Amino acid sequence: MTTTFINGTEIASMIQEELVLEVKKLKQLGVSPGLAVVLVGSDEASSAYVNMKARMCERLGIVSRKLKLQEETTTEELTDQIRLLNEDDTIDGILVQLPLPTQIDKHAVLEVVAKEKDVDGFHSANIGSLCLGHQSLVACTPLGIMELLHRSKVSIEGARAAVIGRSDDVGKPIAMLLMHAHATVTICHSRTADLAEITSKCDIVIAAIGSAAAVTAEFIKPGATVIDVGSNKISHRDEVIHLFGLGSSRLGIFDRQGYIWVGDVHEREVKEVASKLTPVPGGVGPMTIAMLMKNTLKAANLRRSLH
Repeated sequence: MTTTFINGTEIASMIQEELVLEVKKLKQLGVSPGLAVVLVGSDEASSAYVNMKARMCERLGIVSRKLKLQEETTTEELTDQIRLLNEDDTIDGILVQLPLPTQIDKHAVLEVVAKEKDVDGFHSANIGSLCLGHQSLVACTPLGIMELLHRSKVSIEGARAAVIGRSDDVGKPIAMLLMHAHATVTICHSRTADLAEITSKCDIVIAAIGSAAAVTAEFIKPGATVIDVGSNKISHRDEVIHLFGLGSSRLGIFDRQGYIWVGDVHEREVKEVASKLTPVPGGVGPMTIAMLMKNTLKAANLRRSLH
């Protein structure tokens, strides 16, 4: 079987073009949508993500504000800053960059973000609304997965779907979104018995377990659509050859730290079975930031009852 790779980078670019037009329409109504990103500490990866989000805001015409706090910031100090952003009418979306330093209570912080500005979709009120099928802000990665499926013309209604992973930010919300789209969903995890037996009967498999190349061909029904949410770093040439083959161009794409990023799916095996597959990188990743921008505009609209 010939697998079609779902190009998340291309689809995200299409969404960005749509958002540029939406931002222009909002500005014609006197609304300048704004996103505030809160960064605590100096983690290199987190800083890079924050800068990437700021560049995307600039590209789309969204006002961007970065609030950088010291590594030793307390939970109380951070929540005080978030409350100020809650009250700031120029800010439509608030994102707290994760992970946070260990002394900070992550859940307490995420609950302080005003639910109508919670563009990450992590507030318990938004999670509850998602479960009930009500209007809400939904976590960006699951939203991105649904966009990939819809724009790749994957039939969801009536399909059997397996979600491998039960995390709060991906596994649980994507299962809810798939159910709302009328799929029959099985949530699998590390304690699931006979995992491959379950997933190999499914038309859609979402792999979000954080384990490099854990999902092999035996997990996949011939012709299934496979969405690889994983992002795992490996550094050994032999591992790359095992995952992609000796002639793979991936052998020359190690980053400055000597790592290469791979997904939860064993690409070389699964592409022989699946009909559609997201690559890593270039699959789900670009969609997450596109959905963050889309959520920011949705928040701007909802806060002003423009939708």
